[in-house]
Amino acid sequence: MALYELRTYNVVVGKMQAVVELYRDEGWPALEKHAGTLVGYFTGDIGAMNQLIHVWRFDDDAHRRAHWAGVFGDDAFMAFAAKLRPMLISQENKLMMDAPWGPKP
Repeated sequence: MALYELRTYNVVVGKMQAVVELYRDEGWPALEKHAGTLVGYFTGDIGAMNQLIHVWRFDDDAHRRAHWAGVFGDDAFMAFAAKLRPMLISQENKLMMDAPWGPKP
């Protein structure tokens, strides 16, 4: 059964455009080589304003930990993260398991 990680970043009001531009210009180029398990990135709208949301799929927790170790060991990603962090209020991570019925991403 797969493991999914839902990451929600709450962005400082007024900084969403800057966050989107930073992800486009530096974040995604740094993450793209690690994105084999990415389900998708989303920006919040109604009820989730000023949020950047992403979902990752992993085989298990060992796979998840190895993935993030690779990301956090990447100098380009860490340079991007240093620019991103001041524009964030908080981060929430949720780990979810897929249900044994229905479609799978």
